[in-house]
Amino acid sequence: MSHSFIAVANIVNGVDLDTFPAWLRITHFINFIMMGFLIRSGWEVLASHPRLYWNNHCTPGSEWIKFTKDKVSTVPGEFTARDDQRSLHPLISLPGRGEIGLGRAWHALVTSIWLLNGFIYVALLFGTGQWRRIVPTSWSIFPEAWESAKIYMGLQIPSIEHFQPYDALQKLMYFTVVFIVAPLMIATGPIMSPTFAGRFPRYVKLFHNRQTARSIHFLGMAFYCVFVVIHVALVFVVHPQYNIAHMMLGENYNDITAAQFAQAVTMLILGIVFAIALWIGASYWSLADKRRAQRLVWGATQPIRSLTLDKMHSRQVKTGTFTEDDISPFHWVNTRPPTREQSEEWVEMRERGFEDYRLEIGGLVEEEKSFSIDELKALGHVTNITMHTCMQGWTGIAKWEGIRLKDVLALVKPTEGARYVMVTSYGHVGHMYDGGPTTPYYECLDASMIDDDECILAWAMNGEPLPDVYGGPLRLRADSQHGYKMVKWVHRIEWIHDYHDVGDGQGGSREDSGLQHFDARA
Repeated sequence: MSHSFIAVANIVNGVDLDTFPAWLRITHFINFIMMGFLIRSGWEVLASHPRLYWNNHCTPGSEWIKFTKDKVSTVPGEFTARDDQRSLHPLISLPGRGEIGLGRAWHALVTSIWLLNGFIYVALLFGTGQWRRIVPTSWSIFPEAWESAKIYMGLQIPSIEHFQPYDALQKLMYFTVVFIVAPLMIATGPIMSPTFAGRFPRYVKLFHNRQTARSIHFLGMAFYCVFVVIHVALVFVVHPQYNIAHMMLGENYNDITAAQFAQAVTMLILGIVFAIALWIGASYWSLADKRRAQRLVWGATQPIRSLTLDKMHSRQVKTGTFTEDDISPFHWVNTRPPTREQSEEWVEMRERGFEDYRLEIGGLVEEEKSFSIDELKALGHVTNITMHTCMQGWTGIAKWEGIRLKDVLALVKPTEGARYVMVTSYGHVGHMYDGGPTTPYYECLDASMIDDDECILAWAMNGEPLPDVYGGPLRLRADSQHGYKMVKWVHRIEWIHDYHDVGDGQGGSREDSGLQHFDARA
């Protein structure tokens, strides 16, 4: 049995818009797969701080939407950002189970593939004249789209003559997806990087602030989710005998046989099943060997990061991006001060007001040295008003006073082979990769981080001695990186030969246990 349709000829300037060229079908399918990866990894990142704001302060209660019922105390440290984190199932997010480091890795890698595929699609769209299939050329598209919308809202379907190859509403929606929402996602995505946001503050202000850009990015994701669900559903509802065969087989069939329709439906279902299998398979593959996933997925993004983010440094201070009027009334924290079990030395120093605290500088140096806070103050002083950016998504602006790290390191002479600086905390890492006893938190810095003028050792916050919960008496501030690089409760700074020789060899406690990459600028 055959199903007959009369397709309206739609040839413009010699281009047949009723056919679906192979390149169009291939790029469309790749886009579908990549969007699934991006959405699922985006959910993983969002779950680590399930709140969205229009302001940079992220003060509890100022969210315009949140995906948690937890109430946050505004007393710093009573409820931390880590307490607010949610763990999603691997069937839902990529990779799931609260692995934000791997979630960010997947998001970064897939974004590159999605962009490349998108550029190829748009280039071929205009290069072949196929752009006319989704780009409106008359203002009549709006009343025609409204008429189509009324038909759909009435649970009816426009007649086949309206599809050339799409009806007006479809055409308008596809144009919105490709030329409005996608560019908006591309434009707001880089602002999630602290390096990019700090290096180009005027660009960030085009979207008002970083949190507004994050909210816009979320709304774009929500739009895509709704669009995909409706789009896939309508494929099976709106003239499926014609549209599915047309889309999957590529040709403009006026007479579609049952065999052709069955072949097209089979191809479509297999394609969807294949995509879902890839999405879920990536989650379980990542969680089966998280260290392998960390090396491979983050490693695949290294060439792009080497050409872009790795060459940038924050210029928040140089450009005067923030003033005292911008200081946040509330500043999230991610961890709590060291306990007596973790560091009896730090607890006892706190009880004495840190009067006997000394910063140790050693490792591969000719002579180790140590300094009290007062001695550090006598060596130099800088004041930086900067935005702290956590990889979870929250931000906070504060005034930090301290001394540049490079000025302190200049007081010791490194020996041959000293290539990295390791900063160790009195506090402990939240958990170990292998589930063993926790060890002191540490992070390693390369030469570019060390030489950054916004990389300081801070002893004061907002005009007061650095509070315990924010890292007192001394913490690292490295505003070109995410917050986990900014070691709190600094105990010791050492020159080392290679970060691979320390801990699990990934460059820091967060990289070791949180599966993040050594350079946190992405």
